[in-house]
Amino acid sequence: MRARDLAVEYETVSVDTDAMTAARLMAEHRLPALLVVDEKGVPKAILPASQMIKILVPSYVIDDPTLAAVVDERHADRLCQALQGRTVRDCLSKTVPAPPLAEPDATALEVAALMAQARSPLVAVVQGDRSGTRLLGVISASHLLERLLVVTS
Repeated sequence: MRARDLAVEYETVSVDTDAMTAARLMAEHRLPALLVVDEKGVPKAILPASQMIKILVPSYVIDDPTLAAVVDERHADRLCQALQGRTVRDCLSKTVPAPPLAEPDATALEVAALMAQARSPLVAVVQGDRSGTRLLGVISASHLLERLLVVTS
């Protein structure tokens, strides 16, 4: 299996996308992360769902998780209000590594190694030349596992 065969269309956002829109996209499609692309569609970052959740949790609760028990359900149900007025750029970690990129001819093992090394739930499959880089699709960790398990069965 080559990366080009494993890659599928995947939801992307820009750094200027509304954070609430990005969160809804993740929730509606049950995505582990979103691929953040620039204005030309070139992958620039990965926004994990866990990072979006971290934005929702008040910092004092992150510092002391026992305080979560004192927040009543009425307030806890409104955690997503923390995303209002924010963009994807605001939600990205300050030290966002570049997303792992695979060439179309990369093997499944090479893709798995990229995921493992970057600890990323996604690998972007790109084709590049002098005119630029083009996104062919994305391989998610769950999709890669599914394909590898089919071969093993």
